[in-house]
Amino acid sequence: MSLPAVPARGRIAGLLKLALFVAIVVVGNLLTRGVVDGLEMTIRPSTEPTLHRIIMIAMVAYMLLMAIPFVPGVEVGLALMMILGPKIVPLVFGCTLVSLTLAFLIGRWVPEASIAQFLRELHLNRAGNFLAEFEGLSAQQRLAKLSAKTPKRWLPWLARHRYLTLMLAINLPGNIVVGGGGGLAMMAGMSRLFPMPRYLLTILVAVSPVPLVLLLFGEQLASWPI
Repeated sequence: MSLPAVPARGRIAGLLKLALFVAIVVVGNLLTRGVVDGLEMTIRPSTEPTLHRIIMIAMVAYMLLMAIPFVPGVEVGLALMMILGPKIVPLVFGCTLVSLTLAFLIGRWVPEASIAQFLRELHLNRAGNFLAEFEGLSAQQRLAKLSAKTPKRWLPWLARHRYLTLMLAINLPGNIVVGGGGGLAMMAGMSRLFPMPRYLLTILVAVSPVPLVLLLFGEQLASWPI
């Protein structure tokens, strides 16, 4: 389905949206670095009276930063677990689930027509028109159309095995280049291919390995010589 050309004013609006998104990503990266550095400097025995407040502020920052695509907010959670040890792992784990669920819901709430329009405003007409064809379709209809529209084997295969694909992608080193945890969760929501209960189960399994290892073996790992 080919849509009419976007007027010049629409293209300017698209560039402004892109600039705003880039600014959010840049600020998010700077804040992540600042929070991690701040944790290393402020969580000391002398700061124990204010430790609870510091942790709560860091956890709120972690949930928000983790939900932003292309922002390595996970570094905040890892820093907290490394500094405070196994006792903070359940809290970080819970906040990770909340953050990835928030990103998923944001992706689900964004109208597909708005995404297609944004792509076309950036002169990505083929991508915008392609996305517009999926508007209003059920998950099964989307999978069938995706298989018909993409002759390459790997893309339909990844779509059919989407839960496994998402689990692997979330744990893939360097996944920040494809959006990081927040970006992947948001794309999962935008795809409309993941029912909420199955998505929650998927991310529950996906983010469990590192917290589980730290929870069970954190004390032993901390005692290892560096």
